[in-house]
Amino acid sequence: MPLTCTRSALLLATLAVATTATAETVEIEGASFPATIETDDRRYERIGHGLFRYMMWDAYAGAYYQAQGFPRPAPLSDVPRRLELEYFHDIEAEEFAEATRKSVREALDDDSYAELASPLKAFNERYRDVAPGDRYALTWNGDHLTLALNGETLFEGDDPALASALFGIWLGEDPLGEEFRDDLLGR
Repeated sequence: MPLTCTRSALLLATLAVATTATAETVEIEGASFPATIETDDRRYERIGHGLFRYMMWDAYAGAYYQAQGFPRPAPLSDVPRRLELEYFHDIEAEEFAEATRKSVREALDDDSYAELASPLKAFNERYRDVAPGDRYALTWNGDHLTLALNGETLFEGDDPALASALFGIWLGEDPLGEEFRDDLLGR
């Protein structure tokens, strides 16, 4: 009898550890996103994660993070935040630039878009082609905007309006995909 209790206790302990590990990292179609990340000497916690489908294809997986200690979620505020997207297909840099320009243009009025035209052009020039498994990270640390591909910084800027416009592509009122936005925001 004691042996059975011991086995049951071990099984429960193993399940508890497995459940904790699962809660720490999520995996979507092979893309893993940890519960927390550290960058810019700041700890960010995952708010949500999801799969973006384009037509009938799984295009990419993503996770949205916010700095710990800030209201959740606040994707278009000045809150330090990060969006990571891992791609499942080849995409050329020019396609990223055109889609970004078009999405920002559609979201803003003429005056707001005119103010962002120059920094948006500089941002779009930094895109690179991606292959399956590549990951872009867009980070606003409260003062500074960065775009990185697989950990390599491609763009740095300090325009909060540009940061909000870029995060708005996925997390705004009229995003690329409402279901994806809601998943990223943990809704």
